[in-house]
Amino acid sequence: MASDTHSPLREKIGYGLGDMSSSMFWKIFSYYLPIFYSDVFGLSPAHAALLLLVTKLYDAVSDPVMGLIADRTRSRWGRYRPWLLWIAVPFAVVGILSFYTPDASYGFKHVYAYVTYILMMTVYTAINVPYGAMLGVMTSDSREKSVFSSFRMFFAYVGSFIAMGIFWLFERSISSGSVGDATPGQWTGVVAIIAGLCAVLFIGCFALTRERVQPAADSKPSSIGKDLNALLRNGPWWLLLGAGIGQLIFGSIRGGAAAYYFANILGTGALLSCAVFLTLGEIAQMAGVALAVPISSRIGKKGTFISCLLFIAAVSIVIWFLPATAAGMWGLIVCQVLICIGIGISAPLIWSMMADVAEWSEWKTGSASTGLIFSSSSMAQKFGGALGGFLLLQVLAWFSYDSSAAVQAPETLSAIRALMSWIPSIGALLGALCLAFYPLTTAKMREICHSEACPENVTLNEAKGLEGRSEES
Repeated sequence: MASDTHSPLREKIGYGLGDMSSSMFWKIFSYYLPIFYSDVFGLSPAHAALLLLVTKLYDAVSDPVMGLIADRTRSRWGRYRPWLLWIAVPFAVVGILSFYTPDASYGFKHVYAYVTYILMMTVYTAINVPYGAMLGVMTSDSREKSVFSSFRMFFAYVGSFIAMGIFWLFERSISSGSVGDATPGQWTGVVAIIAGLCAVLFIGCFALTRERVQPAADSKPSSIGKDLNALLRNGPWWLLLGAGIGQLIFGSIRGGAAAYYFANILGTGALLSCAVFLTLGEIAQMAGVALAVPISSRIGKKGTFISCLLFIAAVSIVIWFLPATAAGMWGLIVCQVLICIGIGISAPLIWSMMADVAEWSEWKTGSASTGLIFSSSSMAQKFGGALGGFLLLQVLAWFSYDSSAAVQAPETLSAIRALMSWIPSIGALLGALCLAFYPLTTAKMREICHSEACPENVTLNEAKGLEGRSEES
């Protein structure tokens, strides 16, 4: 991360703490909530799958609404930053409740799961949409925004690494080595540790950051109807949203299937535990981020993103052919590293491309709809994650997964292998298909930039204030 003379280092670290917190909880929900619901909480896979899908209909509304609310918030701390303080503790408390198993009837637990999951997605939206929008008011310098984004991404991976490390210790504390065999109290306890850290990190983010830029909207509020109309008519936004959902379906199915794969396919004789396997993936993603700039500078962001999706789909399919042996385990590790490098390369690009979409909207319609466009990234993350979780659990239900069985039926084991290999590849391929029609190439963005009289000696990324993770991360 390059040094910067405009903002103090403590603010960049402080901003990174916010995504460190979000990433810790997001990884736990993506990777471990499905097996918690089916093996510990006691929901049938079919009911758990429907829960994850139905709640996304609510999220499809809450994310853009939160973007509009945050844009219009007024407080002595600013418009976005106070939400970090207000929601930090509820974020932690609801997270703990989501992994608590009440001693009650199946019907009560079913309702409890719906209530707590909807509440969790509500507080996640209420804290993460303003957090993402903060970047636009912390500095007006595009180079500084890129540096802030670099810190954000770096700390996000640190948070994932810590969360996976805590779950690795959790697995080691269980005699069978499988989190599916942990008691409900053990689950609540380990999530409470992570939740406490998340609350402290968000409060730290609030304390160390400042809103310095007063948006023009302060003097002349924009029309909600105009912003929504511009967003719904934004073709590139729809295509990029589809690509992001496809990528997240891929990641959430594989991440959620890993616990089932280790418990039922590899068993206790595996060279690595599931948590260590997932942690290796986080490290590989960090390495992938470093490759994003040199690759995308050669073939463009669109070409790089498509190539990454096709690459991870192909490598994932290879896993189907790996045997449940020591040699197969080493092959699985190699595939995990390669897949996560590909994901890491594409991770900064989607945020930079969101900025392109906002700029295109302003150029085309006169309305950037920036807040709504970036709130959609949260919507895509949650919708893609939930749809992946739904598909994971629904496939298990179709193939009669039985959490109480010592050994699953052959067709169930085949379904678990498919969930680790070719099924998630479908999501990546659909994302690549969406991007094939995405019109905002490097040449198109140069055209937009030149039409706005960008100085010839300023690069495209410097000419734009990237509102999210930039490709210079």
